[in-house]
Amino acid sequence: MPVKIGRRQLVSVLGGAVVAWPLAARAQPPAKLPTIGFFSAGSAAALSHWVGALVRRLGELGWIEGRTVAIEYRWADGRNERLAEIAAEFVQRKVDVIVTHSADPVIAARKATSVIPIVFGVVGDPVGTGLVASLARPGGNVTGLSGQTPDLAAKRLLLLREVVPGLQRLAVIGHHDAPGVVLEIDELQTAARSLGLDVAVFEIRRAEDFARAFASFKGRVEAVYVVGDPLMTSNRIRINTLSLVERLPTMGGFREYVEVGGLIAYGPNYQDMWRRAGDYVDKILRGAKPGDLPVEQPTKFDLIINLVTANALGLTVPETLLATADEVME
Repeated sequence: MPVKIGRRQLVSVLGGAVVAWPLAARAQPPAKLPTIGFFSAGSAAALSHWVGALVRRLGELGWIEGRTVAIEYRWADGRNERLAEIAAEFVQRKVDVIVTHSADPVIAARKATSVIPIVFGVVGDPVGTGLVASLARPGGNVTGLSGQTPDLAAKRLLLLREVVPGLQRLAVIGHHDAPGVVLEIDELQTAARSLGLDVAVFEIRRAEDFARAFASFKGRVEAVYVVGDPLMTSNRIRINTLSLVERLPTMGGFREYVEVGGLIAYGPNYQDMWRRAGDYVDKILRGAKPGDLPVEQPTKFDLIINLVTANALGLTVPETLLATADEVME
């Protein structure tokens, strides 16, 4: 038999429910924040400028670290054997997007997952290293920004010859296990032949190899070309210290080399590229598929010259070159 509820009872029941609703809502666990897994083959100290640019851009787009998005950081510190382990950890933790840079970490991430989106802040030649099918249509779960590195080797040689007149013998150091490094060295050797330069390539696989390489340079070369990758970046102070001891000018790929004593650097503005990487992450977190986002190329390039280092090496930098530099450190 149906039970009749009086008006006063109905108001009492509804009133209790209204009071109970916010209490129940408060009892629910907080929603899980979208999570970005950032990892690098380099070190936190070496890449702080780049990561800072990424985080600032994400903040401008509404992704505030710790409030609207979580970011987990992992650093291999030059030990590439850790890359697969870090990538697997991010997959196990089910992060929403993986962000990294350089060919080796991207390869490790792609081997670990074909589902989680992967954004690279910069890779020298993503098509040449097989990371994407094409710049326009990368396909799969990987996209990001191309550093266009191999195409810049000839330009860097021409600039180096302006600072080191009569340059004939050049040492090239690079992490030879890295796919992008191999491509840039090939491009460099082709450009060097057209300029009549003798090139000696010295393979670096770990931090301990730098001292051995520079000791072998004595009397054999007149300048050093540093092929950028995380191992080189993490050891840039060591490289420049050794080059000054041996009185050898260096050419690098970005300003961080020159900040710590390198002579000259020319290449993409990496902080600008990392800001743009934030746009990719934003689009993916809002539902875009990485394979549909074209790989972009650099739009800003920097020529940085360290006059203190030039003076220490007894070199005179032409006024015409100083006038075209984006930054001169004095």
